[in-house]
Amino acid sequence: MEQKLDFDQIERRAAARKKAFHCLDYFFLTLWAVMVLFPFYWMLLTSVKNYGTYNAEYIPKFFTLEPTFQNYIDAFTTVDLGRYFLNTLIFTVVTTALMMVVIIPAAFAFARLDFPGKHLAFTLFLSLMMIPNELVVITNFVTITNLHLRNTFTGLILPSVTSVFYIYLLKENFEQIPDELYRAARVDGTTDFKYLLTVMMPIAKPTLVTITILKVIECWNSYVWPRLITDDPKYYLVSNGIQEIRENGFGRENIPAMMAAVVVISLPLIVLFLIFRKKVMAGVSRGGTKG
Repeated sequence: MEQKLDFDQIERRAAARKKAFHCLDYFFLTLWAVMVLFPFYWMLLTSVKNYGTYNAEYIPKFFTLEPTFQNYIDAFTTVDLGRYFLNTLIFTVVTTALMMVVIIPAAFAFARLDFPGKHLAFTLFLSLMMIPNELVVITNFVTITNLHLRNTFTGLILPSVTSVFYIYLLKENFEQIPDELYRAARVDGTTDFKYLLTVMMPIAKPTLVTITILKVIECWNSYVWPRLITDDPKYYLVSNGIQEIRENGFGRENIPAMMAAVVVISLPLIVLFLIFRKKVMAGVSRGGTKG
């Protein structure tokens, strides 16, 4: 009887420790969530503060009793933000589509086809990831300038139509598909291209969706390259528009209008991620798993 009571005490203590650890986990997760979400809250709060009220705050306030949407109107009237949205949409869609056309056959070739020097070529290909982005930007700028493609969509898009990392991620995913499927398809007379379209791409759909979303986010947030290669407002992207709002209109201190523009620009990406978040997580976990 006494031994049974000891077991009951041990179980109660174990349950209490487990509950304490759960509470600790939730505490740190909540703290981390507050730290991550606070910049978004501050951005949204600043975007609805009156311009005069914001400049009069010597100590920033964490709330406002008089929200205004005038900053959103100023964001679209100070600069041609609608046009920049359209340019960014064109840039993002075309760049992402061309990149998928490039990386899918490349990943398929490295994952499934046999050709002389395959492993050496892929090793050299991966070594490109070690080159600093600054050197790549300088080289691309000189090349695009020499080709007279500055202030064109071609000049904006061309340097971004491939990615070593995305090819590697997709190759790892393709290699998880059993070789027996490929051999059976070849016996049935299926071409490599048809096998890629009908077998490999449907199986790798989560990874393809993940790569597409990540590329869309990358293009939408592009700043350095558009600032370098364009000085004509006809080809400005939304990143250029934010900087223009900062420098024009009310002057360099119109932070509320800038935050309003950032909220509008960020909203499509947030909605996109919320819709496809499960596929993104599945694609990333699948791409990093072997066997």
